[in-house]
Amino acid sequence: MAAVFDVAIIGAGAAGMMAASVAGQRGLKVVLVDHASRLAEKIRISGGGRCNFTNVGTSPANFISQNPKFCHSALAGYTPRDFVELVKSYRITWHEKHRGQLFCDESSESIIEMLRQECGAGRVEWRMPCTVEAVRKEAQEFILDTAQGPIRARNLVLASGGMAIPQLGATDFALKIARQFGLKVVEPRPALVPLTFDPQEWKPFASLSGVALEVRVQCGAGKQKTGFLEDLLFTHRGLSGPAILQISSYWQPGEPIHVDLAPGRQLADELIQGKPGSKQKLSTMLAGLLPRRLADEWLSHTEFADAAENRLTEVPDRLLRQLGAALQSWVLRPSGTAGYKKAEVMRGGVDTRGLDQKTMQSKAVSGLYFIGEAVDVTGWLGGYNFQWAWASGVACGRAVQAGPH
Repeated sequence: MAAVFDVAIIGAGAAGMMAASVAGQRGLKVVLVDHASRLAEKIRISGGGRCNFTNVGTSPANFISQNPKFCHSALAGYTPRDFVELVKSYRITWHEKHRGQLFCDESSESIIEMLRQECGAGRVEWRMPCTVEAVRKEAQEFILDTAQGPIRARNLVLASGGMAIPQLGATDFALKIARQFGLKVVEPRPALVPLTFDPQEWKPFASLSGVALEVRVQCGAGKQKTGFLEDLLFTHRGLSGPAILQISSYWQPGEPIHVDLAPGRQLADELIQGKPGSKQKLSTMLAGLLPRRLADEWLSHTEFADAAENRLTEVPDRLLRQLGAALQSWVLRPSGTAGYKKAEVMRGGVDTRGLDQKTMQSKAVSGLYFIGEAVDVTGWLGGYNFQWAWASGVACGRAVQAGPH
């Protein structure tokens, strides 16, 4: 005999637990179903184990979607301040880091435990680990065939996330269910992910693995041009670090990226102004302006190699200007990304034009909801995706209605 609930939520991550706790505390009978054996692994590993749980500067401008206005309502309905108040109520201490990012002082486990207790306050029932083998709708109810027996529910919430980090159990389950019920899906791809390059083309720079510096990176053109001022990290296969993770969400396959290795400076002017009376070689002077390994490799593998060992006073101003311009607009053409295994999130997902922005409910299928990463709303790096999980979860948790039973 099927267990009967008002709300069945598939996915016990950030968005799923948030929706469950809100609905449960409203008096609805809620069940959380998840195939994982360990709760909320993505929360656990986030922020180096300290969970970058929100960003105080969150606004709709920090999200990518084919329907940019969709996220406005949920984000306005549950703000970073609201989540911080919840965190404070559990006496979890936190600190603000770079650009509004909030982290736990201790472990991300405290956020997981807080959400578990919030679900407990709503008397949420758990089915975990428990796989969902099939989903169907009969009359006004959804029927879930699960490894622990059938479940009937008036509302079905898909909070099972996207395909990023499959080693933690990520799948495209939510997208399959969306398609099953006739909802459109924006083609998913890895986001917040390192960029890779053709091995032969990257060979001269592979030895720079581990070198990091602040850069401005851009892609696109005209009104579509997007840029970030963040740290860049060289790797054996390509580029990573916050700057690259940010731009990866906007980068389109085949297009170049432009990297300014000395943002806010005028390298050509600094080199030319350093000429009078200088006995330094060009390579030595440049190594004082950039990380030495980067300066040496750059000079030895570009058209400026012949001038590297010349004294700065012997190098024409024209060449120094060309060198400065090249360093401040380094054009690179990635061959691809490091894929879902290295991606922090998935871009794309359930097309929001088929969802109600205030409730996250399907416009075509009553009682069917999609929240969190499964939806075509992708945040920047820095706590924004967690804020979307909290906000979309709360919007859904407030909207679901009790069944007729």
